[in-house]
Amino acid sequence: MADQSQLVTFQLGEEIYGIDIMEVKEIVRVQEVRAIPNAPAYVEGIFNLRSEIIPIINLHKRFHLKKAFAQEGEELLSGFIIIEVDGMKLGVIIDRISRVVAVEREDIQPPPQMFSGIGAEYIQGVIRQDESYLIILNIRDLFNPRELQKIADLRR
Repeated sequence: MADQSQLVTFQLGEEIYGIDIMEVKEIVRVQEVRAIPNAPAYVEGIFNLRSEIIPIINLHKRFHLKKAFAQEGEELLSGFIIIEVDGMKLGVIIDRISRVVAVEREDIQPPPQMFSGIGAEYIQGVIRQDESYLIILNIRDLFNPRELQKIADLRR
């Protein structure tokens, strides 16, 4: 079992991404998000989850990704993945939740040099799947300490 990782997979724009299941606190449907004045452009706002204030991050804006085309009835599959980075809970907007997959660690390859979308420095690795890739994000590297502090200050 130590040679496998469990990944929560989701669609963001044209690509399928995965993050380690141990880093996912929960997945929630789209909620009302309250905008915050003077927040960084990629911070959509905050929302209240069981009386905890959660900043909502829009990776589409952060990495200039197009939103995925939603087919009828798929709105229910979009939402927020709640993650915890350095003790702070964040919500990340996703276009479509996919599923939990088990991957063999030996199948994880470094990202190709010519990689579009999210920068290679935020990617832990990729797994080739048929004609596409499953991109494994390193959520700890998505935000530098200064950005995390800015986001934390928004909750006050």
